[in-house]
Parts: sequence; C-alpha cells; structure tokens
Amino acid sequence: MNILKKIQSVIIRLGNRNYGKVGIIGVPFDKGQHKEGVAHGPEAIRTAGLVRELKSLGLDVKDYGDISYKAKNVDGVNNMSHLGDVAGCTSYLSEKVQEILKDDRRVLTIGGDHSVGIGTIDGHVKEKENVAVIWVDAHADLNTNKTSESGNVHGMPVALLTSELADYWPHLPGMDWQQPMLSIRNVAYIGLRSVDRYERLVIEKFGITAFGMEDVERYGIHDVVYMALNKIDPNESKSLHVSFDIDSLDPLEAPCTGTPVRGGLSLREAVHLMEILYRTKRLNAVDLVEVNPFIGNQHDIQLTVEAAIHIIQAGFGYTRRGLKVPKGVTDMPLQTFR
Repeated sequence: MNILKKIQSVIIRLGNRNYGKVGIIGVPFDKGQHKEGVAHGPEAIRTAGLVRELKSLGLDVKDYGDISYKAKNVDGVNNMSHLGDVAGCTSYLSEKVQEILKDDRRVLTIGGDHSVGIGTIDGHVKEKENVAVIWVDAHADLNTNKTSESGNVHGMPVALLTSELADYWPHLPGMDWQQPMLSIRNVAYIGLRSVDRYERLVIEKFGITAFGMEDVERYGIHDVVYMALNKIDPNESKSLHVSFDIDSLDPLEAPCTGTPVRGGLSLREAVHLMEILYRTKRLNAVDLVEVNPFIGNQHDIQLTVEAAIHIIQAGFGYTRRGLKVPKGVTDMPLQTFR
C-alpha cells in the first residue's frame, strides 16, 4: 500500500470516532414498483422496536422521521413509471443523507422500495466521495428504461447510479440533480439468483463483481464477503454502503416482499455478512428495503420484520457472542448479576 493510500485509510478510521452515532430515515415510498404496501415498511419496522433495539446496543440514536417530498413535473420519458415521484423523493433523500453524515452519524434508511437507493447512495457519494457499495439482492437492478419489461424504477437504480452506464440513458427530466459519480468497479453484488439476460450481459461486459447464490454455496458467505471487499475496496480506504433488499433472503425467512425468489440467503448468512461489514469500522450507511407488511398473514409479517431488525442490529454492532461488559464491571462478583 503506498503512502497516499495509508493516509486515506487513517483518515477514514479517524473519521469514525463516532461510530456509535446513528441517524434513521424512514422512506415510505412505493412508486418504484406496482405492489401496494411496501410504503408501510418503515412503520412496521419501527413498531417492532427498532429504536429500542439500537439503543440497547449503547448507540446514540436520532430518528429523523419519515421524509416527505413533492413530485417533479416530468414528461416525455418512456417506460419509467412514476418518474416524477421517484425524482422528487430521491433528490430530497440524497440531501437528507448528506445532512446526517455531516452530523457525524451513520445513516440507516428504511424503505420503501429499492428505488430509494438512488437517493441514499447519491447522498453518500456526494458527502464522502470515496464510496464502495455492497448490493445485497436477489436481483441486479441494472435495467434501463429501454431494457426493463415492467418499467419499474426499483429495477434500475444501479444503472442510474454508475458512471459507466451513463451513456445508456436518455436525458431524464427531473433527474438533473443526480449525476452518476459511482464507478461500477466500486459495486459488488451478493445473493443474486434472478438476473435478466441484459443484466447478465452488462455484468460480463464491465466485469462487475457479482456473487450469486451458487457462489455463496461454493465458498460460504464468510469468504464471499471478503472476496467482495477485496475487489471493490482492496486498500480498505473507502466508506462502505450496504443496500440490503429483504428479498435477498429466502422467502421462508422473509415472505413479505414483492418479488420473492426461492433459494436465497438464510438469515444466519445475512447476519454474518452484516457483522463482517460492521467490523470494518467503515460501514457508514445501510439501506433496508422492500419489506411489505401487506403481503402474507400476521406470522409472515412478524417473521419478515424480525429478520429485518436482526440484519439492522448486526450492521450496527450487535454480536451473537454477547456485548462487551462495561469497564469496571469485570471486577464485580458474579453474584451481583443474580
């Protein structure tokens, strides 16, 4: 590692003295797809005790509430459903992410559909510049308005965010605030198992770091995460962003989501993935999206929301080995705790 990279790495670590400060944004947004209910994901996750669980980790938690927005006036773009709403929501979300990072807090965004990733990653890149993204998803979300069969923007965010794919888009009214500044070389997929032919072509053409479920089965989730990090952040100098779609889990673990695909990650694998990324001390933003409490029965909803909270907890410091005992407590007799 050359001296410049060493300095960058030190700066990243020094910048994370307040790794224990967290800012939460709820994004009750469903216009990136067509299924009703995903906008209620933030409410369901909060009601299940999200803030309480994070505070129990000793974190300084500030809930910034749910964002509201005004749709932008957009005409003349084919095959992008509700683009005006997407543009209005994600532009405001980008600003909010920048505000929270400036407040020296890590950002937790709860959605909402995966189109919100346009705003969260844009804001992260604008604030930190040197960013690497782990996109945990059953789907690649690499379509453009010319290749998408549905026109749903939640299947397009990675293509919108990355600079190498900028030439594949027409001018998008309402999206002038968003310039693709993230290199596709700084993105790694984990959990893929439903990839369109066009997306497969793009992955191969640009040599995108992409680990499907067969790779997880072959190497194990532990090695897959480290291989991904070695590809997109070999010098351990980037601010990390995890955009976690709950449909990356197998539907048996998280049934309440709009586009489930059998054969996904186990909750145990997902938690381990987040534990590894937390321990880097560079994980500065987490998205948890696509929880839809309008799908399934009460047991299914509880299962899905509990899975979401376990994943979030792991990304913010919960350890299955148990939390460390505070200083001074180790000298106290064991009967004190009985």
